[in-house]
Amino acid sequence: MTARAAAALLALSLLLALALARPASAPAASPSVRAPAAILVEPATGDVVFQRQARRERPVASTTKLMTALVTLEHAKLSKVLTTVPYHGLPAESVIGLRGGERMTVADLLRGLLLASANDAAATLAARVGGSNRAFVALMNRRARELGLSHTHYANAIGLDALGNYSSAEDLVKLTLILRRNAFFRAVTDLPRATLRTGSHPRTILNRNLLVRSVPEVNGVKTGHTSTAGYILVASASKNGITVISVVLDEPSEAARDQDSLALIRYGLGRYHRARPVRKGEAFASVNLAHRDERAQLVAARTVVHTARRGERLPVRVLDVPSELDGPLPAGSRVGTIEVRWRGRTIARVPLVTRRAIAEASVLQRGDDLVGRTLVVVILSALALASLQLVLLRRRAVRRRRRQERSSGIA
Repeated sequence: MTARAAAALLALSLLLALALARPASAPAASPSVRAPAAILVEPATGDVVFQRQARRERPVASTTKLMTALVTLEHAKLSKVLTTVPYHGLPAESVIGLRGGERMTVADLLRGLLLASANDAAATLAARVGGSNRAFVALMNRRARELGLSHTHYANAIGLDALGNYSSAEDLVKLTLILRRNAFFRAVTDLPRATLRTGSHPRTILNRNLLVRSVPEVNGVKTGHTSTAGYILVASASKNGITVISVVLDEPSEAARDQDSLALIRYGLGRYHRARPVRKGEAFASVNLAHRDERAQLVAARTVVHTARRGERLPVRVLDVPSELDGPLPAGSRVGTIEVRWRGRTIARVPLVTRRAIAEASVLQRGDDLVGRTLVVVILSALALASLQLVLLRRRAVRRRRRQERSSGIA
């Protein structure tokens, strides 16, 4: 299987997990979110923790550049040097001041695209990676279809308001999950600022995602804004091993966008934890040792860590443990299995092993055991014989009494 085929298969698995996941049951206090469309996902479990109009198609402004980034990452090496194209945007557009004819690496163009939301960087990537803007947009739409983004269509690589340029909160989460499997993408979107060292001169740019610059747990992903789309943020955050992805669309201001995103993020991070139903070295059973009045402790060979909702049970059971063990067995010998289940399916099978080495029973121990067993047999036999004798004596006494009674009657 090629790397691309493997990536596509992995992406499809992620998408199916999202599509089939039921929204997690909400606790008493849900997050206060005013965005007309929003979603919050915990990727490890596949839980859709919160959603509102998540499949509704809306203009998505510069979050369009997430697909621009994906197509670029899949079609061009980061080290490749491209010649920039002239771009004449409106005064309000986000740019990094590229002039036609500069020589800039794909990596720096992507940094400009993802951090500063640079339209001129997007224009160069579309023209040079796709051959033309039209051809690049065709690649974007083909990739959206391949990934099952059924509520997404692109009209340009920048995110300018246009008929046919739209997506949904759910599709943006799916796309982000795929992108975040790329180490370069994760690292770039977590930067508060970056210096672009290729091009006609060095450029230092700031991340337009203010939460990355001010909230430690926020580590991505992409902002967007036009007068039609409103203020948009696709955000990711991680804390104590838990990661969540949120999307808010059509917010009235940056402040509202950030406030709703933080409400979702903190809600999700607080609701999940990394559960450890099995810890390495923890005793789960004990078993008799042959020929000895001793027991051996059996422990877990490794730790199981799994993301779960707080308060959610992960049942554990022990399987295939023998009734008795005899040596020689080294420490760590597998003698059973620990099974961990979650939401009705097995998620881990851990070897159950001996805590300490078990020596072979000595001749004396075997002899003592044999003598002990023989003595038990003798005692039981003696008791049985004594019981039989008592029964026989009782019967004789009964017969003797009856004979005496008959003799008395005859007399």
